[in-house]
Amino acid sequence: MSVAPMSPFDGLRLLTGHLSAGEQVCLAEIVRKLTENAPLFRPAMPRTGTPFSVRMTNFGSLGWVSDRAGGYRYQAHHPETGRPWPAIPQEILAVWRAVSGDLHDPEACLVNSYAGGAKMGLHQDADEAAREAPVVSISLGDTALFRIGGPRRGDKTRSFRLASGDVLVLGGASRHFFHGIDRIYPGTSRLIPGGGRINLTLRRVTVPA
Repeated sequence: MSVAPMSPFDGLRLLTGHLSAGEQVCLAEIVRKLTENAPLFRPAMPRTGTPFSVRMTNFGSLGWVSDRAGGYRYQAHHPETGRPWPAIPQEILAVWRAVSGDLHDPEACLVNSYAGGAKMGLHQDADEAAREAPVVSISLGDTALFRIGGPRRGDKTRSFRLASGDVLVLGGASRHFFHGIDRIYPGTSRLIPGGGRINLTLRRVTVPA
């Protein structure tokens, strides 16, 4: 397992194989059960209303959503059911507590479901007030090609693969870097029935009092 910062991306740590096979199965089953009450939905771009290729849902007191009417934002309820998001399970919080170095638990766990040709364009995580807290990303299922640049959209990027069980920590300067998912490699994991990738992104949203 590699825990050293990946120079030159200050504060970025890739923990390869952080989750055992059994832990991956456990988390995948937890996600499956919770999405029965907080179903995956397809957000839309604020300006154009174009649907994302990735389906999403959230766990926690706050969840990230996007649509043409309200733009990018956090809210306390599911946009389709109107129900509060399920609490972040202890098994997921345990990963945050083990790797984040943050004294406060995350308020949001964004669940991204990638299937087929789904991808995520370069973006910054910039909708949170607590922008000094790290972002922790948990990969489950098929391997993804992750790309990261710098604090400006046009900065030079580099890419590496994220496999099932890997945990990525964006802390320090890398917390503010543009990043995204260029592609998924189908058939690289049998964890998700029918294939695909689930990514769990843990974030602090508000600044602790």
